[in-house]
Amino acid sequence: MPSDKSPVGDSAPDLEIVGNKVTIHPSGVTGGLEPQDEQITERNLVRHMARFRENPFDFLREVSLYMSGTGWRAYDDVIGQPIFYSGFTDRMKSRILASPLLQGKVKELAEARLAVEEKEGLLDVKPGPLEQKRIHRRNEIQGNLKEVVDSMLDNMICKMESKRFIRGAYYLCTQLLTRAYHQGIHVSSEEVLRLRSFAQEAAAKKQSIVFLPCHKSHVDYVSLQLICYRLGIGLPVVVAGENLNIPMLGPFLQHAGAMWIRRSFGNDPLYNTVVQAYIDTMLQQGFNFECFIEGGRSRTGKLLSPKFGILSFILDSVLSGRVEDTIICPVSTQYDKVIETESYISELLGQPKRKENLADFLSSSSVLSLKLGRVDVRFHEPWSLREFINQQLNRMPEQIVGNGGPQLSYADRGRVLRSLGYRVLSDINDVSVMMPTALVGTVLLTLRGRGVGKGEMVRRVEWLCERVRAKGGRVAHFYRYPTDVVVERALEVLGPQLVGEVSGLVEPTYYAVDRFQLSFYRNMTIHLFITEALVSAAMYTRIKQGGGPSFQRISYQDLFNQVSFLSQLFRGEFIFPPEGLTTNLEKTLRGLERDNIITVSRDDAGAPLFVELSDAERQCGRENYDFYCFLVWPFIEASWLGSVSLLGLTPPLNGAEDVWIDLNKAQNSAQLLGKTLYHQGDLSYFEAVNKETLRNSYQRFAEEGIIQVAKSKGSKVSTMKLAAEWTPERDPTTGKLVPRGRLWDFTELIAQSRREGKNRRDGATVSSRVLHMSDVVGRKLFEDASPAAAEEVDVSIRQMRRKAITPSSKL
Repeated sequence: MPSDKSPVGDSAPDLEIVGNKVTIHPSGVTGGLEPQDEQITERNLVRHMARFRENPFDFLREVSLYMSGTGWRAYDDVIGQPIFYSGFTDRMKSRILASPLLQGKVKELAEARLAVEEKEGLLDVKPGPLEQKRIHRRNEIQGNLKEVVDSMLDNMICKMESKRFIRGAYYLCTQLLTRAYHQGIHVSSEEVLRLRSFAQEAAAKKQSIVFLPCHKSHVDYVSLQLICYRLGIGLPVVVAGENLNIPMLGPFLQHAGAMWIRRSFGNDPLYNTVVQAYIDTMLQQGFNFECFIEGGRSRTGKLLSPKFGILSFILDSVLSGRVEDTIICPVSTQYDKVIETESYISELLGQPKRKENLADFLSSSSVLSLKLGRVDVRFHEPWSLREFINQQLNRMPEQIVGNGGPQLSYADRGRVLRSLGYRVLSDINDVSVMMPTALVGTVLLTLRGRGVGKGEMVRRVEWLCERVRAKGGRVAHFYRYPTDVVVERALEVLGPQLVGEVSGLVEPTYYAVDRFQLSFYRNMTIHLFITEALVSAAMYTRIKQGGGPSFQRISYQDLFNQVSFLSQLFRGEFIFPPEGLTTNLEKTLRGLERDNIITVSRDDAGAPLFVELSDAERQCGRENYDFYCFLVWPFIEASWLGSVSLLGLTPPLNGAEDVWIDLNKAQNSAQLLGKTLYHQGDLSYFEAVNKETLRNSYQRFAEEGIIQVAKSKGSKVSTMKLAAEWTPERDPTTGKLVPRGRLWDFTELIAQSRREGKNRRDGATVSSRVLHMSDVVGRKLFEDASPAAAEEVDVSIRQMRRKAITPSSKL
């Protein structure tokens, strides 16, 4: 096994930051497009810390340095606005309470309540002139609302008041983090120096930096806080869900930078305005801010679609003119191994999410005794939100300009917000680093056969590194380690629970033990190759039929149609390049042709006519083509499973006509159906029963109008039913589902790109068995459901679609 020590030094390199002086200590190498032997541009900001049992003297010396604030630990001359002083919280509260926006909302709600009381005759109960009673009651209501606001702010507001506390928190968090991630937090020296430069400019203009990281782990916000502390940048206020506000941990996080918000605001205009006023105040005063663009943590390893809640508040602050400008900084955080993956897998397989608690987070099995490798944090070049908004407005028709700036329609504002969210995701993908564990996990899950020898593993990892760099991606640097050592290190971090080794053979041979959990690491690479994967899956509609090369070639039009269908199917699952379907398809074909994976026949004008595998790709056993197919097949399986589960939601004969099914129960039943089909051999990938992917499929079905989704009055439960035009037929004699109709054709269109299963030769038998199983599951749902009266349906799917913000529809 490789040593923890780098061949270029006793430990990974570091930045020395004392006050405003930054010293770069050279050593190491980087991956990516830069030559491996050039000057080092990566640094480890957090290294091993002394342990009391190993070296009590160094341990006590370290503690003393932190608590006394020696050197950079003093956190003096911070770049940004002053935050660590007694009375900071009260000062922030007074500024928020003085916000014209908040004061106006309090008056508005007081007037609305007063009008209701006056209409109901409640003011007549008290003696005296009506106007005097109105003034008295208005003041009383406003006083009550201000007390509610004060209570909201007490629960919400960040309370960073003590520099000594922050020094102690930094030391404690670094101790915990380096016990789990023993190789520290790595950053790009070039990026952090650029970030400091932008921070200095922003501080001079009293502007905030809004950090927008991806979200894979609770370690994300800890890492960013540690980096800002180590670089001498003002710590950002971090938006955090109230589910983390638990005993002991909650107060600690609130004093270290957490801003608590509800998971759902519901229909509470006052709370909504308090949050907006708080964000306005922070951005007006130039305090740094952090929120996660995906909302919650990604359980699948890939980027989720953007959540627009907090982003909408930030946009409104600048768009309204209440804030002149703010700086956006997308951040990518990648891990050799994510602490929470085991709990993620339990949730994705249908287990209820466990309530957050400190014991689980600090348990020896999850944090304190593991060696999980390293954390890589990368910063995209920051950019002005005001400039971005102006660019978007210039693309729109002339807008009405009011006192607060341009007055956008609801649809136009939604377009700007959507563009902002996907711009940030694209920037995160651009700076993301492929970790060794992601490379090994991807290779293991994209090869045919039971296992792979070490030599083949090394060869495919090297091939994948080349492909990542060719696509403009970055590979985590290996400090001049040979690839076989990097593979060993990745296998060590993944552990025998994920990757097994067969010993006693000619060479070490590895196999995936837990494919479901390993898929988390494979999904970290898929965004780079999604266009190639969809083209390969579309070609598979012909290749799977077998025969000679002439039988496996596909016409360009058929390829275009299938790629168009698949890209629409996955428009909420993946982030596609913004150039549009035709341009992306042409670029992808030329890239695959350049790599000698496919051959494209073109006419005299250069227009593509037919696409087929190249002779070289056939001779190498389709290994490169198969790689792209293996990336996307689990997602195709999940969509096919979701579609098959809808077939079982066909109302039984002689049953009620208007039965609405609980949406969560329908998705849980789809997962149960998938587990059954997998163990019976009709589903190739267990990852297809992933709860989140199934949920995304159902959302696409709703957007497509295949299902109707509604919420009942006074309830948070969503219900659904098949749209009439998509409902399959039943045999009037037997009551069995008939394999035809619009939904069946839709399911078959997905199935064309599925991987061949064991029963590929007996389609009729598979159809009969799968239909029967789906029907069995569906009948149980109908037994548990009751007819829903039309007046109980509060929000129809058509209303939801008008309000929804959806990503671009095609590859």
